[in-house]
Amino acid sequence: AGGQLLLTNAAGDNDLDFLQLKGESFLIDGSKRAYFSARFKVSDATQSDFVMGLQITDTSPLAVSDGIFFIKDDGDTNLDFIVEKDGTSTDTTAIHTMVDDTFVTVAFFIDPDTALVHYSVNNAEPVGVVNTNLPDDEELTVSFGIQNGEAAAKTMTIDYVTAIVER
Repeated sequence: AGGQLLLTNAAGDNDLDFLQLKGESFLIDGSKRAYFSARFKVSDATQSDFVMGLQITDTSPLAVSDGIFFIKDDGDTNLDFIVEKDGTSTDTTAIHTMVDDTFVTVAFFIDPDTALVHYSVNNAEPVGVVNTNLPDDEELTVSFGIQNGEAAAKTMTIDYVTAIVER
């Protein structure tokens, strides 16, 4: 029930599919609560790059200048959490080890009463990181996708994405 979105790349090295919600409608200025959550999996946890989160509209979501997102680089299985403003980021690396074709749930929460951005993986106890690089001067949009790390087709299956910002 509800279905899932399946992104399937062609078999070329660095072939990609990235999607962004039309329009930037999420302003994360730190004065209001914000929440993001997604459940997804990738077919190849090592030989793929992917991103999932809120970012500015950009033609290269793997190298964006503003956003709050989860990202994985080609050649490893480490999921990272990034809070980035104007090209300066707070990187929390290796927060989870991705596994081939296995769903992961990621979430982040911004509480205006703290100076932290809290993230969680697979509904674990949230971990707080400083909000020094909170992208508070740009409106963001939902952004996700996958890029092949080798000349073989890769897939990303998205079960759900939730983004909420208090008005």
